[in-house]
Amino acid sequence: MIPYVRQFDFAYGRRDQVSPLIQRLIADNPGPFTFTGTGTYIIGRDRPGAGVAVIDPGPLDDAHLDALLRAVAGRTVSHVLVTHTHRDHAPLARPFAEAVGGAPILAMQPPARTMHASDSSLDEDEDEDFCPDIVLTGAERIEGDGWTLEAMATPGHASNHMAFILRDENALFSGDHIMGWSTTVVAPPDGDMTAYMQSLDAVLARGFSTIWPTHGPAITQVARFLKAYRAHRLEREGQIMARLAAGDRTIAQMVPILYAAVDERLWPAASLSVLAHLIKLEKEGRARAEPQARLGADWRLTEDL
Repeated sequence: MIPYVRQFDFAYGRRDQVSPLIQRLIADNPGPFTFTGTGTYIIGRDRPGAGVAVIDPGPLDDAHLDALLRAVAGRTVSHVLVTHTHRDHAPLARPFAEAVGGAPILAMQPPARTMHASDSSLDEDEDEDFCPDIVLTGAERIEGDGWTLEAMATPGHASNHMAFILRDENALFSGDHIMGWSTTVVAPPDGDMTAYMQSLDAVLARGFSTIWPTHGPAITQVARFLKAYRAHRLEREGQIMARLAAGDRTIAQMVPILYAAVDERLWPAASLSVLAHLIKLEKEGRARAEPQARLGADWRLTEDL
């Protein structure tokens, strides 16, 4: 079982000091895919004139922008970092950066619109206007006022997903790649289960002390959590193969059985996750789709063909 972490103290618009170098504000955009809302992180010392970085400014929301500007007042914002371009993470980046004097925005290159993951009902729609000032590819170091961040490419949830390592605290800002309150949506075609599992292994290998997701509280039992997170994905893959062996041929047949205990409002996201697993199985030669890999396809185990 995944040791989910769902309880934490917060209030919308309140700046909380959550570690010596990290402050957090939560945007008032709760939902089935954002949990309590988008967590925006401020990295740096809380003293007048200090230089800070801001990670994931969040959705277009005037109240959150105002709260964020109050939170950094008296300090200099040297960098604005965005984990990926989904609309609950990226749209406020440009208005915020301009409001603090033009801090550069750093992120991976946005995906092509034709590679967009899913429909807007999943809160996974792209910020089509987003354009970083500095394009990251991974492994870049971002030096600040008494802190050092490192970019870590973590594709899977999105093809352009970038996590950020706070080297001073051995902590990872995981965006949506890892969340303490839930598993992560991996929605094709932009979401890729093979890439996701590889990224998950890369994070596990780094031995972080703390993971700070954009949604929900910190994960502090990191190794235990990540191993359970990974095991859950492999268990789900096995369940999908078992459904194929039992005669199910479509995702629509599988989801009500595999996700019987899950709110039906989340079944569209679950369907996309099953598709991501099936595409991974097809790449590995263990399953095949007719006529092509998509939600409405017929699927078979390769050994049955």
